[in-house]
Amino acid sequence: MADLVLDPTTSVELAPPPDTSHLITEDDTPVDNLFSEKQQRLLTEPLYSSWRGPGDNRHFVAAANVGVFYHIDAPAIVPDAFLSLDVVMPEDWWKTEGRSYLIWAVGKPPDVVIEIVSNTKGGELTRKMQLYAQMRVAYYAVYDPDTQIQGTPLVIYQLQGMDYVQTNEPWFHHIDLGLALWEGEYEERSTRWLRWIDDDGNLIPTGRERADEEQTRADAERTRADEERARADAERTRADEERTRADEERARAERLAAQLRAAGIEPE
Repeated sequence: MADLVLDPTTSVELAPPPDTSHLITEDDTPVDNLFSEKQQRLLTEPLYSSWRGPGDNRHFVAAANVGVFYHIDAPAIVPDAFLSLDVVMPEDWWKTEGRSYLIWAVGKPPDVVIEIVSNTKGGELTRKMQLYAQMRVAYYAVYDPDTQIQGTPLVIYQLQGMDYVQTNEPWFHHIDLGLALWEGEYEERSTRWLRWIDDDGNLIPTGRERADEEQTRADAERTRADEERARADAERTRADEERTRADEERARAERLAAQLRAAGIEPE
């Protein structure tokens, strides 16, 4: 029998953590295509770059192509992307507990899981869907860019009871985030991408987009400042010209007065 660990703060005997040395946290299998790799990054990087988070100093974990372990004796399932609120990963990410997402270690399943369909063999609507439901993942999104397995590119499911029910609302209320399809350029590739949005429907920007926005604002501020300086310079020039004209008028008036006095006429 394994020794029990005593927690001195409660004087309650705690079972030791399970042995995780047998878990395979990575197998060096690459992602299946360049689009999926970029799309995965687009679903994680903006959250860390630009999202304020769920609020009240709550932590979150967003990851792509990282194993989620739901049972000590079962292999990991590897979502294309997932988001989990109110969890803190171990500081040491070289230990097994820090290399992957162990549900029993962090205390809860992910809140949102996203799968990107590359072919018809991934099991996104069968095996994976059943597993995510068993894991109690609240929301499951399937992005099928070429509509290979479903009639529309994006379908979102919400867990109700023990099963997923398709929802027409791309908004996750307790997360304050949503998903939307966006036509645009990301990393020099223009296509339709899946993006996170805020409650106003605005995209959660990438770090590059934020930098570009800041640069645009800075450029606009410089332009406004330059225009203000130009207007001030123009006002000073006009004022100088008015003073010059006034001085010239006084000089002419004084010369005329002097000429009149020389002729014996007192100017009025």
